[in-house]
Amino acid sequence: MFAFISQYRTLREILVDHKLAALGDAYVNLIYSLALSEREGQPVGKKVNSHVLAAALKKAEMRDFLPRRTDRHSQADAAEAVIVYAWVQDLMSMQEGVNLLGQEEDVIDAFCSLLCTVRRRLKL
Repeated sequence: MFAFISQYRTLREILVDHKLAALGDAYVNLIYSLALSEREGQPVGKKVNSHVLAAALKKAEMRDFLPRRTDRHSQADAAEAVIVYAWVQDLMSMQEGVNLLGQEEDVIDAFCSLLCTVRRRLKL
């Protein structure tokens, strides 16, 4: 979809790409805000806490792809990177991401579900 996105050979390469994570930060906050807006029936703008994303990454069994001493903030960046990568590569539409986030009451479970779906679709 976008020529500036590198071709990655491994999941780890995606997870540690800081530039991809920066784009993912904006994207993840957007789809999360849209899911909350649908749930509440009015516009909502929220940022996703790094604790939530790090916990979801661990629950989705993707934490082991990162270096051993990776802090919570970097784990959250990794989640953002892989989520936006899936969207950029047309592996998951924005609406599907919003729908997946809206299906779970618990936000960590919602992001875990999203990350598990992304991981299954990656061809790495």
